[in-house]
Amino acid sequence: MMTPPDHTGTVPEGEPETLAAEDDPAHSVTLSVAAVARRLGVAPATLRTWDRRYGLGPSDHTTGRHRKYAPLDVARLELMQRALLRGASSAEAAKYALASPVRPVRVGQALLTGGELDGASASAGGRGLRLPSANRRARGVGRAALAMDSAAVQTLLADAIEADGVVATWDEVVRPVMSALAARWDQSGGGVEVSHLVEECVLAAVLRATPVVTSPRNHRPVLLACMPDERHNLPLYPLAAVLAQRGIGARQLGAALPSDALAVAVRRTAPAAVVLWAQLPRYADPGVVTALPRTRQQVRIFAGGPGWERGVVPQPAERINDLASAADAVERAVC
Repeated sequence: MMTPPDHTGTVPEGEPETLAAEDDPAHSVTLSVAAVARRLGVAPATLRTWDRRYGLGPSDHTTGRHRKYAPLDVARLELMQRALLRGASSAEAAKYALASPVRPVRVGQALLTGGELDGASASAGGRGLRLPSANRRARGVGRAALAMDSAAVQTLLADAIEADGVVATWDEVVRPVMSALAARWDQSGGGVEVSHLVEECVLAAVLRATPVVTSPRNHRPVLLACMPDERHNLPLYPLAAVLAQRGIGARQLGAALPSDALAVAVRRTAPAAVVLWAQLPRYADPGVVTALPRTRQQVRIFAGGPGWERGVVPQPAERINDLASAADAVERAVC
């Protein structure tokens, strides 16, 4: 539910910072459709739709003139976008933006030059992510990501984890958004900065959801590591979070762990289980698995990640797939 405006006429806490027009030296500056679209990280066509359907358009637009948005118009659009990022429908967000008291936002000259956001680049293009079958939370994260709004991305992820848990958030929100960003990069070669922003936000959100296990159920630890040269270690963090929530102690060894360092870690900790992650097939080296040192007590070895899907998983390693089944398999092995 969106926070309604209070009876005092003040802007609800957390909404865009605004200034009274008489205090704003740039209150008379107006923005083009393209400039406002870049500011919000949406397509110009989206702004035209909001104007046509909900009346959220430029106040000084008349027939035969170019559409120019005044600071007050931009403030209402920012209210609508924040409502959308919090999960409201377009109609609900528009109703909220129109009903809320607003004051003109500060509009600087930089906005007229297209230098306000990386989203102004041709690689971003202001277009949304392709998330046809994704849920509302994933679409909200996608919009916030394209707007480079890391605070909104983290807030949405935290809300999703609190409501649905780490597994559902990873499978239904994070993976669809990351897949859409990867498809965007394949098609246009752009959006790398958005992917990095999302990864950092996911990492922060998952770490906050990972409790410290002071009295683990497993007497010997679980080691989580990437294969040598594999630097994509983000999926290991939700696995660690789920294991920690189940009272299982795990130790993260990070990305691109050299095989000799992995061997040393196995000897020193005598783990109950080792999870070896490979995102790309070229890093799924069976020789790393067979070269692991023998210990007095049995070590269960799990090979995870899409890199192993077409490769050979040598004995005694076991293939793990999705996050939920991976957590279940590790839990059964060590407890």
